[in-house]
Amino acid sequence: MTVCLFRDMWLAAFSSNQTLRLSDRAKYRLLEMLPGVLVWSTFIVAAALSFWQPRWVIVFIILFDLYWFIRAIYVLVYLLIAYRRYRRTVVIDWLQKAERTAGWDRIYHLVLVPVSAEPYQVLVQSFRALAQSKFPLERLLVVLACEERFPQTRQYAAGIHREFGHRFGGLLVNFHPANIPGEIAGKGANITWAGKSAVKKFIAARKIPYADVVVTTLDVDSIVHPQYFAYLTWVYLHHPDRLRTSYQPLAFYHNNIWQSPALTRVVAISTTFWLMTETIRPDRLFTFSSHSMPLQALVDVGFWQNDIVTEDSRIFLQCFLEYDGDYRVTPLYLPISMDTVATQSFWRTVVNQYKQQRRWAYGVENFPYMVWNFITNQRIGFGKKLKYVWNQLEGVYSWATAPILIFVLGWLPVSVAQARGNTTLIVQSAPHVLQTLMTLATVGLIAGAVISTILLPPPPPARRRFLGFLPMLLQWVLFPVTMIIFGSIPATDAQTRLMLGKYLGFWVTEKTRQAE
Repeated sequence: MTVCLFRDMWLAAFSSNQTLRLSDRAKYRLLEMLPGVLVWSTFIVAAALSFWQPRWVIVFIILFDLYWFIRAIYVLVYLLIAYRRYRRTVVIDWLQKAERTAGWDRIYHLVLVPVSAEPYQVLVQSFRALAQSKFPLERLLVVLACEERFPQTRQYAAGIHREFGHRFGGLLVNFHPANIPGEIAGKGANITWAGKSAVKKFIAARKIPYADVVVTTLDVDSIVHPQYFAYLTWVYLHHPDRLRTSYQPLAFYHNNIWQSPALTRVVAISTTFWLMTETIRPDRLFTFSSHSMPLQALVDVGFWQNDIVTEDSRIFLQCFLEYDGDYRVTPLYLPISMDTVATQSFWRTVVNQYKQQRRWAYGVENFPYMVWNFITNQRIGFGKKLKYVWNQLEGVYSWATAPILIFVLGWLPVSVAQARGNTTLIVQSAPHVLQTLMTLATVGLIAGAVISTILLPPPPPARRRFLGFLPMLLQWVLFPVTMIIFGSIPATDAQTRLMLGKYLGFWVTEKTRQAE
């Protein structure tokens, strides 16, 4: 009923019918509300029907669990394929292959590293990884994008310039002014300011063609693989449409994983796994966190939006719309390693992990932006529009609803029916069916646990002596808990805030890492 009502409101609002006149802002608000309305309608209807018609809900839950079990199987298959591609890619000498490719010596990499209040130790380790790249460093043009509102970044800039100023083809320290009207203080505004400055001072000054420059944005905790830029260069030169695609590396949350509590380790590895599976389905792949793209595309769309939270995924949509759907994301099977959420306090870590997941889930703000611009852009095919809208809406909807329906609401109608003395076959067999599906799903969980330990960096000496990899296997019993606390709840939180117009600002995840 809710879906039909919203459909009627949509048709009335966006048609030429003069009966209901809505401003553009009101129409856009309807789009912002839709994901949250669907999520809360699902929870309310499922809970209400559990008491009114529990047998209906039991049948639905069994079918829903069966669907997700089948879906988990093919996700595991995608994970195994992605892992195999990673293993094949990581052993190749990409610099040697790039050197054999015509035009490789003309390619420059513009690298943007935004920093705010993170510890200097985190920043300097990221720069050391850049300096260890197996690619001619004179063709790495690096920008340290500092936030003026954090005074400590001036000391950071001095230290970075002192240690690395002579290592690259250019090192630009840029300060993003505070309180610019119309901006949201965050990464998008910072890297847009830095990117425009870098184009003037590096690219235009040296008269480097835009087509010969690939831009890489790195979160401050990003440790690039030594072969990343050589591999990216080779892929860029061999791509049949190199200027119409972004390049997405694997995201490994490994830098401080041996220092993190089990809860956040499971969340971090689960994120890595999910992003790995998405690389096998490029039609669903968006840019995320640290990634690369052609400078020409970045200039064409006017750089990143500076008034949103999720600039990393929005930049793909900006390009997709600019080129009328002729834009995509090309997966790269080398990793950029980042930090898990970890602080000195367990509960502070839990809170920070929740806030990080909520910020990621706030990518739901892309849904109204996408639909609104699809309506006005008639040059993108309807089938392509429908696929992207469905993938986006289904993705945020499942993120919020699936864990709660499977692990919480799934057992409510069974309990209600049994409490009422209902002895029908469906009621009596439901617990066994659900338990069987859970048991079968455990097989996939074990396979994922094994892969996760293979991907891990070596443990520190103390771990080798006493604990080793055993906790990394046992921690997966926490997976259902993390799916709810750090999956469904923050996703519902983000969609509810968008639904109510309580917009999120950019929140910077606290970084901690032991000294080398």
